[in-house]
Amino acid sequence: MVSHKTNPKVDEYVSKSQKWKEEYEKLRNIILDCELTEEFKWMHPCYTFDNKNIVLIHGFKEYCALLFHKGALLKDPQGILVQQTENVQAARQIRFSNVEEIIEMESVLKAYIHEAVEIEKAGLQVEKKTDFEIPEELKNEFAENPTLKTAFEALTPGRQRAYILYFSQAKQSKTRELRIEKYRKKIMDGKGLND
Repeated sequence: MVSHKTNPKVDEYVSKSQKWKEEYEKLRNIILDCELTEEFKWMHPCYTFDNKNIVLIHGFKEYCALLFHKGALLKDPQGILVQQTENVQAARQIRFSNVEEIIEMESVLKAYIHEAVEIEKAGLQVEKKTDFEIPEELKNEFAENPTLKTAFEALTPGRQRAYILYFSQAKQSKTRELRIEKYRKKIMDGKGLND
């Protein structure tokens, strides 16, 4: 029995969904049964406990998913949590390709949600890697342009990390230099890679 109040923004999101409507509705009901607060954040249904993000519903081309914000701390006895990319540190997904999978896993999903709430109640945090290797090309740029270094250091750790990862992914030094050049103004303006 759904006991918590629904959010009108989520009502609209689900009603306008083309691809995963039935799956979203089932996931929503399961989560609301766990007595979380329904909110709408980052353009997706997000469920919180004491104003702390627990789980989010989102869809992709091939699957829809529950995203646990601190999924890396879940025990995952079923082995169903997926790390989206190697750079995602805390969040983990459970993916579904049809509503039947969700129905079959309802009790498991509720157990994972309850565990996620207990993690939040305990105040546990995911220990995030913060020491990323700055590419040589960026170090050289900092040496030549100290104001760029100051602007970079003023960015949030997440923005710094995004730039470092993006610059480092280029295989050739010339490409790394071009990327740094391209994003110099954004860094100077205090903006992140995707701002």
